[in-house]
Parts: sequence; structure tokens; C-alpha cells
Amino acid sequence: MPIGEMNRRIVIQYPTRIGDGMGGFTSTWVTAATVWAKAWTVSSSEQTTAMQTSLIRVQKFKIRYRSVLLPSWRIKWGTRYFNITGIDPDEKNEFIFLTVKEAA
Repeated sequence: MPIGEMNRRIVIQYPTRIGDGMGGFTSTWVTAATVWAKAWTVSSSEQTTAMQTSLIRVQKFKIRYRSVLLPSWRIKWGTRYFNITGIDPDEKNEFIFLTVKEAA
């Protein structure tokens, strides 16, 4: 792998629930790790909802292998959030390829 290929910083977050003191819960996201990644766009499409057009992007990230990573987690890249749709480790368990879809 050429040096500098993984030149993007992404934040891996997982969901958690916090009690509100009255028997209810509030869902929030907690940072699990901030890692270096290689990023590229797989596809993008436009979606129209309520007469407003938005761009939906499918992205791939290549990160170093992590044994704890779940599809219910998400990626924060800059000000954008992506839901994890696929986790594909390589044969040597050196890297993981994450397929993600931009959260609307």
C-alpha cells in the first residue's frame, strides 16, 4: 500500500441510549474511534422528497482492521454522516472495506 493512500480522517460512532430520569430513553451517538481511511465514491443518485431534491451518495472507506465493528454503527466524515451497509475484511485481516450510504 503506498504511503499517503489513507489520507482522510473519519469518525466511527455507535448508538447508545441514555435514561432521561423519568423512565424514558434518549438515543445518542458515541465516538468509538477516529481513524485514517481511503475514501472513494461508488455511486450517487438524486432523491426528491417533499418537492426538495437531495443527493444520496454510496461511499467506500478502506481502514485498518478492527475486530469490533457492527453494521448498526455509522461513519462521520467532516459534517456528513453515513450508515454502514457492508463490512468486508480482506483475507489477511489487515484492512476492512466499509460500504456506506449517506444518511438523509
